[in-house]
Amino acid sequence: MGRVTSNLHKRRKSGAKRKIHRLKKNYETARQPSLCKLGGHKVTDVRVRGGNLKQRALRLSLGNFAWGSEGIAKKARILDVVYSPSNNEYVRTKTIVRGVIVTIDAAPFRRWYEQNYNQNLTRISSDVQEESALSATQKNRFESRRKNHAVDEELRKEFGAGRVYACVSARPGQVGRADGYVLEGPELEFLVKKLAQKKKGKGTKKA
Repeated sequence: MGRVTSNLHKRRKSGAKRKIHRLKKNYETARQPSLCKLGGHKVTDVRVRGGNLKQRALRLSLGNFAWGSEGIAKKARILDVVYSPSNNEYVRTKTIVRGVIVTIDAAPFRRWYEQNYNQNLTRISSDVQEESALSATQKNRFESRRKNHAVDEELRKEFGAGRVYACVSARPGQVGRADGYVLEGPELEFLVKKLAQKKKGKGTKKA
């Protein structure tokens, strides 16, 4: 029958081997992993148990990403796969699975921020209006939004580079999408340290 999802071949918690007392069942049949690649858009339907359908993504380049601290989500282009906690091969082959860290285009988030707060997020800005062109109501609205509000300094640097790090939280092989959330705070600090260590390791190898 090939691949199965059964655990009969696994040992017990005590370490004892299990005796396989029955044949494989049809409902335990598993399938090849989809290993969704970066670039283009190709999603196929797969018929599953009960006549239901799953969307299997084979290639994706866009996704909906949430900016948690601001409470918004935007559709953004996925630029690259930079880190995978489970398998380094996913980075080399640009494979998108749940949990990988990708870089996404920062423009949709930057545009929203500047329109919502009328404040520069990067040095170059096109969506900030001049104070003289604003009405009194607009000024009060923007000032109340800016009050006690700050963007993480590390995240601001990423916006300056034109891309931000995001984690894919959807399962492309099951739902046909690559949605996720923007990294900030401790998660972003951890990733930056990891990437710096990786870069440092490559430098010592070359030397």
